Amino acid sequence: MSRIGKQPVTIPNGVEVKLEGNLLKFKKGNLAKELDTKANVNVEIKDNAILFSPKGEDRQSRAYWGTYRALAHNIVIGLTQGFSKTLEINGVGYKAALKGKILELSLGFSHPINYNIPEGIEIVVDKNNIIVKGSDKQAVGQVAAQIREFRPPEPYKGKGVKYSDERIIRKAGKTSKK
Repeated sequence: MSRIGKQPVTIPNGVEVKLEGNLLKFKKGNLAKELDTKANVNVEIKDNAILFSPKGEDRQSRAYWGTYRALAHNIVIGLTQGFSKTLEINGVGYKAALKGKILELSLGFSHPINYNIPEGIEIVVDKNNIIVKGSDKQAVGQVAAQIREFRPPEPYKGKGVKYSDERIIRKAGKTSKK
């Protein structure tokens, strides 16, 4: 039994949810998201809540049961509050700047890195912090991972791009012979 799948997803005020066949449609203002529930999960909307249940007792149905409940919950949170990830830039001369829809990163290479910001994602640069915001949890995480991938933190001095809550395990450098 899925502990997550059993819990109903409450629908907050201002968010409209419609069930059309296997498609769950979420809408708040001008933001709209869709979730395609395959044939493995039953979905019903009751009393301002979305309830999920598996169609069968097979392993696949039970696996999708919790997954689709979590995806629906993330869509509701994304439409109401949004998601964000904070990245820190550490290193001498490492910096970031916004130029329209392009994030320009100077990370110690001979050239600057220009990253095109995808639709639905907002990036804010504050000194050595990059804040990635959006309503889609997967897209926010993917953009943050791509930015971090340009210069991951190294274990000796900790230089590079890291998540703000990430802890870098440092290594001792070389020692000289005496």
